[in-house]
Amino acid sequence: MSRILIVEDEPAIAFGLDADLSAEGYEVEVAADGDTALVLARARAFDLILLDVMLPGKDGFEVCRELRRSGLQMPILFLTARGQVTEKAIGLDLGADDYVTKPFSPMELRARIRALLRRGSPAESPEIARFGDLELDHTRGELRRAGRPVDLTPTEFKILSAFLKNRGRVLSRDRLIDLAWGPGTFVTERVVDNYIVSLRKKLESTPGAPQYLVNVRGQGYRFDG
Repeated sequence: MSRILIVEDEPAIAFGLDADLSAEGYEVEVAADGDTALVLARARAFDLILLDVMLPGKDGFEVCRELRRSGLQMPILFLTARGQVTEKAIGLDLGADDYVTKPFSPMELRARIRALLRRGSPAESPEIARFGDLELDHTRGELRRAGRPVDLTPTEFKILSAFLKNRGRVLSRDRLIDLAWGPGTFVTERVVDNYIVSLRKKLESTPGAPQYLVNVRGQGYRFDG
């Protein structure tokens, strides 16, 4: 089930979108302003964002810009009442994938959503993911620093791979257990923390002040880079 975040400050439109997309089988959450949208998008794994341009506080352009700067690559589809070509071009230049102009046909919107989800689904992760002077090679199953292999245990490899597939997103310890060990596996949170400490020693130039594996207090960990 694909998860969609709707960012829309007009209650009637947000309600209609929520009802229509939920009926189509999507898991939907709604944010009424840009700041809330940023918090939700960074904390949870959404497959697509429907983003209104005109929002209280941070507008849609600012939200899109900050999400892309955070490394989040889920498709973003702008909802806008503006018909000017320049406004649409700005959104696309900031990293949006598509747009629809209000009022829009629900059928057209659903088709655009399906197209964006299809476009994003084949490449869950590139074969080689790079950060700093490090690269994780999914094909060879190894981590390299400046071309030289870095020793990782199989579980460390799975944890790091999970982070790289979710750059900029907060992953709770429970979510990391699901991704690295498998759903239903009993692993304590302390074990997860120990693996993070071990990975930091292998990845970070200063493990005590991590650049990549950042602790988000009360929520889990986030990979920046």
